Amino acid sequence: MLLLTENDVRDLLPMPDLIEAMAGALSAWSAGQVTQPVRTVIEVGHDRAFFGVMPAAFDARQVVGAKLVTVYERNHDRGLPSHLATVVLLDHATGALVALLDGRYITEARTAAVSAVSVRLLARPDAGVLGIIGSGVQARSHLDAVRHVRPLDEVRVWSPTRTRLDAAVDAMRRDTGLDVRAADSPAAAVRGAHIVVLATSSRTAVVESDDIDAGTHVVGVGACRPDQREMPAALVARTRFFVDSRAGALREAGDLLLPIGEGAITEAHIAGELGEVVAGRVAGRTSADEVTVFKSLGMAVEDLVAADLALSRARHLGVGREISLA
Repeated sequence: MLLLTENDVRDLLPMPDLIEAMAGALSAWSAGQVTQPVRTVIEVGHDRAFFGVMPAAFDARQVVGAKLVTVYERNHDRGLPSHLATVVLLDHATGALVALLDGRYITEARTAAVSAVSVRLLARPDAGVLGIIGSGVQARSHLDAVRHVRPLDEVRVWSPTRTRLDAAVDAMRRDTGLDVRAADSPAAAVRGAHIVVLATSSRTAVVESDDIDAGTHVVGVGACRPDQREMPAALVARTRFFVDSRAGALREAGDLLLPIGEGAITEAHIAGELGEVVAGRVAGRTSADEVTVFKSLGMAVEDLVAADLALSRARHLGVGREISLA
């Protein structure tokens, strides 16, 4: 069995390659080529931490395995990431364990790469202003991913904790060389933006509908449970709304389920899966003034395709540590 650490995985998965790999994974899922249940999630402890199990099999690629992921919001107080994960890859022919990979970075990077696919397909071609709500790892990884599919002239970031916001903005400037600025409010971050990324742990809407201009593409990645939302119903109702998985969104996406419960929309408001847009089976943006949304929950096939790409490159380059459980 090959063991790959976070540093190994980071070196093996440059963002441009990961974006292309995620486009293929999304298309395969929407074409029915992947066996993948909606993830099983249980709550842990009084803090209602989450533990999720995400298995999948992609026979055409001979990839099978699972991701084990936890979300412990109080980990920040311990100096640990809130999201931790491990990816297990099995031999497609025998079921034997072939690789164990750190999944924290895979989760971070593949989420942003999938969002970049949505930006490439759904944002206006001239989109050059990015507004980000949030200052965690997803905020930073999304800037890295989006800049590979749209030339960005301006980036605005808002987060409620000023020290974290300033640190994130400094890191984004240093890592990308782009014009990244701290905004004084959520509205200041998103008004006039062509692309908006919502990457928070908020349980309530973090932007107002009136703050999102016509023609904007919105990516929502932070609310991953049925009782969480980052977008108000009024915003969702006026958008062309895309998801990664219909089955997953209708079970887990509070940004969809809460507006349905409030009577603002119905299930028919889902315009399509992003993989259907990748394959050309569903139209993406239909006008320059249309507001589009991609609601991302994350899928096991994304993790496994990313892990399989890392494993293939690791074997070619002699990266990683061979270990035995026997």
